[in-house]
Amino acid sequence: MATLEELTVIATQEIEDAKPMYKQVNNERLEFTDSDYDQAIVDLANSKFDQQENGYKTARQEAYDSTGNQLDQLFWDIHNNKLDKTGEWYKAIKAVKDANPKP
Repeated sequence: MATLEELTVIATQEIEDAKPMYKQVNNERLEFTDSDYDQAIVDLANSKFDQQENGYKTARQEAYDSTGNQLDQLFWDIHNNKLDKTGEWYKAIKAVKDANPKP
């Protein structure tokens, strides 16, 4: 995994490659100032770092079935005496976790 410093180097290059960049101020199109470019680099590096460290959480949240469906799976697993690794709920959760591992 990359450090924040390494991601800052990548972000710097991406911002440099995207120049010129513009902002809208009072209905006027202005090129970024040096300070704006510096802030864009910091923001992009932090975003990349956050995605690297926490992206799996969002991916898991999007992949999990709805709470209602999970409760239904649990009910039927309990009803069928499958509240272990053979149950449907466990297998569904395990599949999501395996597909989206922690870094």
